[in-house]
Parts: sequence; structure tokens; C-alpha cells
Amino acid sequence: MPYDERIENTFAEAFTGKCVRAIITAEDEEIVKKAAFDATSTPGAVIGRVEGGVERFLDASQTPDNRPGAIVQFYFGLDDLEKFEVELSYRIRQDILVKPFTSLYNATPHPEGYLGMMKQVGHCGDGYEWEENIYGREMIVVPIALPDFKIEKQLGYQSAVMGANFWYMCRTKKGVMEAGNKALEAIREIEGVITPFDICSAASKVETNYPWIGPTTNHPYCPSLKPRLKEESLVPDDVNYVPEIVINGLDMDKVEMAMKAGLKAVLEVDDVLRVSAGNYQGKLGDYQINLRDLF
Repeated sequence: MPYDERIENTFAEAFTGKCVRAIITAEDEEIVKKAAFDATSTPGAVIGRVEGGVERFLDASQTPDNRPGAIVQFYFGLDDLEKFEVELSYRIRQDILVKPFTSLYNATPHPEGYLGMMKQVGHCGDGYEWEENIYGREMIVVPIALPDFKIEKQLGYQSAVMGANFWYMCRTKKGVMEAGNKALEAIREIEGVITPFDICSAASKVETNYPWIGPTTNHPYCPSLKPRLKEESLVPDDVNYVPEIVINGLDMDKVEMAMKAGLKAVLEVDDVLRVSAGNYQGKLGDYQINLRDLF
């Protein structure tokens, strides 16, 4: 299809990171949802921590232990696998292990290496933990009060794409939610991708007056600053909201498919006046994804 004239001739920058893909299972779907959403709820890559998302939910026939499950992805943007292991362990220990009758299995399709789970997670058993072959996998069994948490001994990681994004500029609040939810629904149909922020209200920039915070507001695109910034403002006329959708994925093909699906979805909404993307003049990201080239 020809591109819509509302699509700006610009590109999104994306970055290379490491991804651990895993399967959470539990006795019932509600516990799976709580564990999956809690473990992936706080995007933290821009501050040197882990961010994640739920790729999709699984029925019992699709999991190693024949229980309801979810595929989750965890991303890390630094070249420090030891820190990745520690940061990931926080999510596992505080958000998955503590949920009733949960287990965690490796699901990384093309692992370049593995993060060992004994040091940071297995030893939650205080030395009473043990290893066991279960469902054909080498598992650590961590004895806890609701016996017992099981986690695969090693979780694979692979290089992946982080931070692909697009902005959809809206006239109304209704348009923000309607278009955003349409985009998320479309993106969920693409296997291997996540949206760590879902509908994100705060696009950021690299240069900042407060470096200890990390990325701060992308002020030229803040509608409330338009009267103060005058010519410096890049918010188009009649635009009152500039939400963002961020996409991480296992490879660039999947990310581009998700970008296209999301863009098509938001452009179905009349209140979306323009779509654009966050970039840093091509100086920062490993990849450049031109929005118009997707079509």
C-alpha cells in the first residue's frame, strides 16, 4: 500500500541489546498473569536496568509442564552479563518466585550464551536447594513454603533489537487511547516482540540538564510548552497529545513487522493527525527504521 501522507519522512533509531526469553507457568491463568505482568512492569533499560514485556499467553498444551503459561521477554542494554544476571534475578525473585506454584523455563530461540540461575536465584533456598531433571530439562528446585519453585538451571540470552518506536500525534484524549489500544492489539499478533511501555506518555531525549536522572523530556514535542517555546516547538497545529509506542523484538524483521502493524492501526483513527518517531540524528542507535520505507 502507498504510505499515508500523515507519516513523516523520518526514522526511528533502535539499539542492540541482550534478551532473555522465558516461559512462566502456574496452576491457573490468573497467577500466570500476575507473575508475568509484575515481572515485566517497570521499563528500566534507559537507566541501566532490565525492561521486559509479555509476548503472549499460552494454554497448557504449549508449556513444558502442561500448565497455563506466558512467554515473557527481558532486555538489557549494557555489555555487562553479570549485571544482567543480577538485575534479572530481582524480577524473578520478587515477582515470580513469590507467586503460588510458579515455574520458569528457558525459551530463547537462538541463544548466544546462558545466564546461570543458581547464584542469584537458586540460593534463595539457603543451601537446601537441589538440581533435578524435570520434563527433560535441568532444573533447580528452590524449597519454599508453598513447595516448590522450579527454575531452569540456565536461561539463554541472544542479541535483539531495543527501542524501536513511533509517535502518533492526536487531537483528543479519546484518540490517544483508541489509537494506542488498536496499535497494541495489532502488535500482539506479531510473534517475538513486546511493547515495554505500552502507551507511553513521555518521549525522551539524550541531552539533558540533569544527567543524574538520565533521559529527560523531549521538550520540543511537549504540547504544554508550545506557548513558551514558540518557533522551537515541533508540535503541529491542532495536536494536543504526542504518545509513543516502543517496540523491542528478537530480530529486525519482527520489529519492522510490528512497527508496520502498529502504524497501520493508529492511522485508522481520525484523531491521529500525524505519525513520527524518536531519533537522534542517526548518531546514537545501531539501526535506523524509516517509517515510510515500511510501506
